[in-house]
Amino acid sequence: MDRAAEATDGSLLLDDQLCFALYAASRAVTARYRPLLEELGLTYPQYLVMLVLWEQDSISVRDLGTALQLESSTLSPLLKRLEAGGLLRRERRPDDERSVAIRLTDAGARLQERARTVPLAIGDAMGLTAEQDAMAKQLLRLISSNVADG
Repeated sequence: MDRAAEATDGSLLLDDQLCFALYAASRAVTARYRPLLEELGLTYPQYLVMLVLWEQDSISVRDLGTALQLESSTLSPLLKRLEAGGLLRRERRPDDERSVAIRLTDAGARLQERARTVPLAIGDAMGLTAEQDAMAKQLLRLISSNVADG
């Protein structure tokens, strides 16, 4: 029996586990981000929050959590640290006092220009063609969707 067939037959070999390949790739990529983000004064999760805010300056905490697939208990400490760092502010929405809007400060908006080098550096580190990059994102989104729905 060849390894490809074995993988579909319940193989317990580490190299046959897609979950391990995903885990190892995630750790390697996140480690590559670390020094780039340290220059910006951000952690990886904080960078993800800032990416959403650079795309959409005012967003509710609920919508931010949905976009990042994070629970509010995980998101709240991130937002507090970013607010303490002067990059965002939390405001009660005038139309709904129960809802909090997250908005960039001027410093948070200015950080966007410095951050433009990050995706370029990560792209270079990954060494993928544009087609491979698109295919990898498509497959990973499919996996996420299938597993979440399954």
